Amino acid sequence: MGLITRPRVRAAWLLLGALVVASAVDGVRLMRAQRWNAQIDAGVVTFDAAAPPQVRFGFAAAQAASGAQETALRHYATLQNDVAVGQAARYNSANLLMRQAIVLREQSHPGQALALVELAKEHYREVLRRDPEHWNARYNLERAQRLVPDPEEVEPDPSGPQRSAERAATTMRGYSPGLP
Repeated sequence: MGLITRPRVRAAWLLLGALVVASAVDGVRLMRAQRWNAQIDAGVVTFDAAAPPQVRFGFAAAQAASGAQETALRHYATLQNDVAVGQAARYNSANLLMRQAIVLREQSHPGQALALVELAKEHYREVLRRDPEHWNARYNLERAQRLVPDPEEVEPDPSGPQRSAERAATTMRGYSPGLP
C-alpha cells in the first residue's frame, strides 16, 4: 500500500485550488486598497458611500488635511455611527471644530467660536461616554473647558423668606422650651 493514493492526490489538488482562489481574492482586495490609497493621497477621490468605512474615513482625513474642513466634518458625521471608525470620526470632528473655534476667536468672532467649542465639547463627551479611557479626548475636553467653562448652576436668590425653612422654636405651636 503506497503513500500516494488517488484520494490524497485529489485532496492535495483541492487544497491547492482553494489556496489559489484565496490568493486571487486577497490580490484583488490589495489592488483595490492600493488604488483607494493612491486616490486619497492624490486628492482626486470622490466620496463614495459604497466604499468601506475605513476608506471614507481616510478621505475625510485627507479633506481635513487639505483645508476643506466643512467637507471633512460632513463626511465624519456620516461615519459616527459606524462600529469600526465611529469613535475616531467623532474625535477628529471635535478636533476640527476646536481648530475652527480657535481661528474664529482670533478673528474676533467670539459668538461663533463659543458655539463651535460647545459642539466640540459635546463630541468629546460622547467619545468619553463610549470609551472612558480615551485620554486624548479627556485632555482635549479639559482644554475646551478652560477655553469656555460650563456655566455654574445658579441657585435662586433668597430675596424673601423661604417657604420650606424651619420655623423657630418660639413660633411653633405646642412646643414647650421647658423654661419656668
